Amino acid sequence: MSRIYLDHAATTPMVPAAIEAMARELARVGNASSQHGSGRAARRVVEESREAIAACVGARPAELIFTSGGTESDNLAVKGSYWSARKADPGRSRIVASTIEHHAVLDSVGWLAESQGAVVQLLEVNQQGLVDLDDLAQIDGSDVATVSVMWANNEVGAVQPVPAIAAWAASVGARSHSDAVQAVGRLPVDFGASGLDLLTFTAHKLGGPYGVGALLARREVSLTSVAHGGGQERDVRSGTFDVAAIAGFAAAVQHATGRLAAESERLRVLRRRLLDGVRAVVPDALPNGPDDDAHTLPGVANVTLPGCDADAMLMLLDAAGIDSSAGSACSAGVAQPSHVLVAMGRSAAAARSTLRFSLGHTSTAADVEALLAALPEAVRRARLAGSLAG
Repeated sequence: MSRIYLDHAATTPMVPAAIEAMARELARVGNASSQHGSGRAARRVVEESREAIAACVGARPAELIFTSGGTESDNLAVKGSYWSARKADPGRSRIVASTIEHHAVLDSVGWLAESQGAVVQLLEVNQQGLVDLDDLAQIDGSDVATVSVMWANNEVGAVQPVPAIAAWAASVGARSHSDAVQAVGRLPVDFGASGLDLLTFTAHKLGGPYGVGALLARREVSLTSVAHGGGQERDVRSGTFDVAAIAGFAAAVQHATGRLAAESERLRVLRRRLLDGVRAVVPDALPNGPDDDAHTLPGVANVTLPGCDADAMLMLLDAAGIDSSAGSACSAGVAQPSHVLVAMGRSAAAARSTLRFSLGHTSTAADVEALLAALPEAVRRARLAGSLAG
């Protein structure tokens, strides 16, 4: 039985162009930091990839710092910018973030509060998962070091007003960062036009390999290193370049951004069919997130199925050959309701009855129809199991 993959927000299958680019480089010999011919050839691949990726996201090549992925980039952005701001002005001790950030941001912020004395201010979101710019405007920004609000949420797909947030941060002299892991390759992202100081994205969310990502940082932004070593990337990120992964990353970014408009519209059509179909076969199902295309990722559908334990639903759908998610992959196996849904005002019970179906470049209309065919029986069995357990 062939499986139906509806968990692209967790990771997206590699596109052929990325696989081919990696395969070309895997046999290469030479450390990209070495001065001999083999090293220079490897370094040429790194720098050409840097230029290609930067061009796709509205950045200058010198602004792109290669990392191991989104988590490292978020840590470097949040901690590195906070430490640098404190060094320049000890009075800047506050960090502003939203309540629905990925844990790579929230845990970094929490660690800075616990061990470094940072003052944390979390922006609430409304029932659709969107921050209110009026709440941001009411903050006294004189002591703010860093503002970090994700471009698009990984669980409900809410797209935030990032340029306006970056403009506010600039007006109070703070650094602005956005985790755009879910946005790059799915939405138009222009780093230069956004006004941001820092932006995070990663390869495996857009058709590239695991273990490689990037942090965009304006040249004038000072960052303090999180890890020390050879200082290969602007003296703020150390480590030997994974040339093959970087080549695959570049190919994936070019592939995703080169067909962005058409693919986004295709996924929006599939998402609408999925949501309409779920409501038809499970009439009391409740979608979560913004209800308009302008504020939603094209491929994320988050739905509460009352009376259904999400873990039970995952197993029932899995048995039917369908991969889905109960929230972000980083929270899998943790018996706690989604912090995103709770922040949006959902009850703990509703959060524990919620599934995320996320579409991507391999998704088809047949995949959606297969889900809709399997869903009623899975819901019936999950509700029966819940009633017996109760």
